[in-house]
Amino acid sequence: MSNRWVNESRRDTWRRQAKEEGYRTRSAWKLRQIQDRYHLIRAGDVILDVGCHPGGWAQVAVELSGEEGEVIGVDLVPCIPVEGAKLLVGDITDIAIQESVVRELAQRPLNVVVSDISPDITGNWSTDQAVSIDLVAKVLDFSLPLLCAGGSFVTKVFQGTGIDELIGVLKEHFSKVRRFSPEASRNASSEVYIVCRNHQPWRTPNIS
Repeated sequence: MSNRWVNESRRDTWRRQAKEEGYRTRSAWKLRQIQDRYHLIRAGDVILDVGCHPGGWAQVAVELSGEEGEVIGVDLVPCIPVEGAKLLVGDITDIAIQESVVRELAQRPLNVVVSDISPDITGNWSTDQAVSIDLVAKVLDFSLPLLCAGGSFVTKVFQGTGIDELIGVLKEHFSKVRRFSPEASRNASSEVYIVCRNHQPWRTPNIS
């Protein structure tokens, strides 16, 4: 039995379960598994979902935060509406989109930031991995000042050069930082999720 067959079978299992649960994509199970492990999202939370297309993570975030919660999603690709979420189309690094997010928050702090964002893949691994790290840094630059004390930050990143330095930066702002590979991720995937808990804004005033 080839590894390829096993991997395809596993992906089919998650796709099937996603369909049964009403999720748009298999990747919704990644956030579910992160939640099961770390219990980041609570009822009433305000959540920013970066790279929200096609909407699976937004569905999970709405489900977990409940009627009293708020979910704001951002993606370059237009997304079919998700009931209970406000989805914005644009680049999270664009000032106009950032201002739109701030307006939607209406002075409320974020409780959780989740980012499943990926760079446009060029096929050059070193380039793609470097851009992945840079994207995470830009999302962090924007969202960290909006995140409440005790809040959480979850991001996907490609493993490789710079990840240890990134984790070092995150540890300056969060008391608990862990790498996590959800079971729903592909075995051959180079992606890993960094789960950061207990934001401590008094540790350092700014991130550079």
